[in-house]
Amino acid sequence: MHQIEPPAPDFFDEMLAADYSVRPHYNAFSDWLNTQTPAMLAQRRREAELLFHRVGITFAVYGDDSGAERLIPFDAIPRIIPATEWTQLEIGLKQRVAALNAFLHDIYHEQHILKAGLIPAEQVLVNNQYQPAMQGLDLPHNIYAHIAGVDVIRHGDGDCYVLEDNLRVPSGVSYMLENRKMMMRLFPELFAHHAIAPVDHYPNLLHDTLRHASDVDQPTVVVMTPGHYNSAYFEHAFLAQQMGVELVEGRDLFVENEHVYMRTTAGAKQVDVIYRRLDDAFLDPLAFRPDSALGVPGLLSAYRAGNVILANAIGTGVADDKSIYPYVPDMIRFYLSEEPLLKNVPTWQCRRPDELSHVLANLDELVVKEVHGAGGYGMLIGPKASRAEIDEFRERIKADPSNYIAQPTLALSTCPTFVEEGIAPRHIDLRPFVLSGKTTRIVPGGLARVALKRGSLVVNSSQGGGTKDAWVLEA
Repeated sequence: MHQIEPPAPDFFDEMLAADYSVRPHYNAFSDWLNTQTPAMLAQRRREAELLFHRVGITFAVYGDDSGAERLIPFDAIPRIIPATEWTQLEIGLKQRVAALNAFLHDIYHEQHILKAGLIPAEQVLVNNQYQPAMQGLDLPHNIYAHIAGVDVIRHGDGDCYVLEDNLRVPSGVSYMLENRKMMMRLFPELFAHHAIAPVDHYPNLLHDTLRHASDVDQPTVVVMTPGHYNSAYFEHAFLAQQMGVELVEGRDLFVENEHVYMRTTAGAKQVDVIYRRLDDAFLDPLAFRPDSALGVPGLLSAYRAGNVILANAIGTGVADDKSIYPYVPDMIRFYLSEEPLLKNVPTWQCRRPDELSHVLANLDELVVKEVHGAGGYGMLIGPKASRAEIDEFRERIKADPSNYIAQPTLALSTCPTFVEEGIAPRHIDLRPFVLSGKTTRIVPGGLARVALKRGSLVVNSSQGGGTKDAWVLEA
């Protein structure tokens, strides 16, 4: 029988209740785990690493002088979600993404929410991610974020909270898919004894969403990548292959008479939908950064003429800016006339003098983030930081208050994880992927990320985190 290190009493553990009994939805898994020896699990982990190496499931870490690509550590103990809990989470996610899409349409058209005074206009209109080129442009079905990744955590109180919304180029879905394939390969017996909702149809749903984003009968869809030096290049190539569409770089495309074409061995072929995996600034050197060698000259003109669909739309980044995040519950009430089903984390905006003074006085208790930050970079976790780190960060905030928000240090839930010293609790989150088209669809589960370092609350792969398979049990 496995000895599982008990979770800390002030954290919610996904598998073990406060009295260390196994939660009902983990019973069958716990019974199986008790038949496995540490040596057996260690052998399966080695097999997983070997298989991931063969497939090439790697990521690059920006700023790593070695330039080496790394495997994202994979943990064989899944996060399991009961069907009733998933149903509620799914409804809340659809509500949230619908409001975000409505907000994006509004701020590029009538700006009702700004005129109503619910969000300060300057926080939107002078935001770095706001794109004036999108003003007045009507998009099919008013959809801006066709693909959204919403990061959800469970707090010590047992409730789920949205930590952030990812609407620009959300990544990680390939790891969700490969983790499931790996679990089915390593532990087929588990899938015989659990009714686990499938995720392998995600590429079909994605392709369907992209095709229906266009009004063309048989649209040509491509995945546009910055190239193989990008940290998520594996995912770009993987999704293109899974959908059966071309993976292209900017140099493979050209614009003529406000239409986009792809160079092929059979000649030029018109492109109708671009699933773009690079940021706005690099898309078109004629409209944005003139030094970008990654984009397509004239792409914006073709887009504004309605001759190509970009997923996600240009200018979606303003809605996943961390300074806009506190207003999402207000968006839900304003656009949908509903109460938010998922909670936001309380957030202080350093741009406000009264909130700034509170943050500066309590840095040792708070998590501080850059409003445009991602990947776990540019943040301070007060309770884990040294006095010198806190003092240095204080000066950064004072120098540019509007660049930072702060939140209480949340007690992210834990899940038993196979680590060097055995099976021990590690903090986790979940990134479900929401596809918005004619209907809104979510594959059950998402990318489950785990902080492998003891006590760490940072789950990002760039900061040493790993991934797990996320199971949604079917009713």
